[in-house]
Amino acid sequence: MSHLSTFRQSLLEAGFEGAIVSCKQHQRYLSDFDFDDGLVLVTGSTAYLLTDFRYIEAARAQCSRELEVLQPAHGLLPCVRELLEAGGCRRVAIEESALSYAEYQSWCELLPGVSLESGASGLLTRQRETKTDEELACMAKAQALTDAAFAHILNFIRPDMTETDVALELEFFMRKNGADGLAFDTIAVSGSNSSRPHGVPRHRKLEKGFLTMDFGARVNGYCADMTRTVVIGKADGEMKRLYGTVLRAQLAALEAAAEGASCAGLDRIARDIIDGAGYAGTFGHSLGHGVGLFIHENPRLSPKAAPGEVLRRGNVVTFEPGIYLEGKYGCRIEDMVAIRPDGSVLNFTKSPKELIEL
Repeated sequence: MSHLSTFRQSLLEAGFEGAIVSCKQHQRYLSDFDFDDGLVLVTGSTAYLLTDFRYIEAARAQCSRELEVLQPAHGLLPCVRELLEAGGCRRVAIEESALSYAEYQSWCELLPGVSLESGASGLLTRQRETKTDEELACMAKAQALTDAAFAHILNFIRPDMTETDVALELEFFMRKNGADGLAFDTIAVSGSNSSRPHGVPRHRKLEKGFLTMDFGARVNGYCADMTRTVVIGKADGEMKRLYGTVLRAQLAALEAAAEGASCAGLDRIARDIIDGAGYAGTFGHSLGHGVGLFIHENPRLSPKAAPGEVLRRGNVVTFEPGIYLEGKYGCRIEDMVAIRPDGSVLNFTKSPKELIEL
């Protein structure tokens, strides 16, 4: 079944007669068309992509044939009202995670007689957790570009470069070599700045010590996510011990990755190694998160994951333990892993993980 067909079936099973999809990523997920201004409307028998003159030609050429492409003459919501009335749709799901309260109030006024109810976000979020072979192929391409960017940057870095230089070069390489965008804002933080898990690259020369780079390409809308930490200069004994602890934690968690593995349990494996090495309290984020059209999706490899939350076929998740010593330095190592539809485990990430000194 297509993404659209599966979503329609879930809507009907939940008692809805239609849905208005306003989130850009979900619009692309259902229509195969990437655009910024418009709506996707799903009813029990028909689906529509509504957009304006700027996108209409491209939409007609690229949109899935499952949807009818329309250019509303008198505004989006009046067109939605007419289509809902024609389809006999009165109970309609909206994307509760993507719609502001002001927009919701406006929609209620412009769609009288229609019961707009939350539900579409939850249905689509759960559906997206299970990736198809085609989606996995896009993510493999995105990660291959990301791996290539890391190999490139190792030969590009010079001591007189800034953190911003490193980040921009990674981004330029990925875009130049086929990425249709970046999965997220690139992180390249060195020395004392590396103790900040989501530190912002500075217009300052690279500091001696750890350089953490967290970056990813986007291909056909699908994200890659990888982190590698290298050393500018020479690593001392404590840096080697810290790096080795993070690597042991990641490898142990990766070894346990399997269909049915507990999301909280995988986090615990990595966390116990870090805590047991004397770094308790320095690994302040979860082990990992789902990846897809969004850079952060479900499932979550987290201490807060529900007891019954396990890895399932089609999931793609990151494994990214880290140790951060405030004001001193930090280290993170991250791979992106899939549970294939046949239940086997695939690590998309091929970049080396031994300690590299530049």
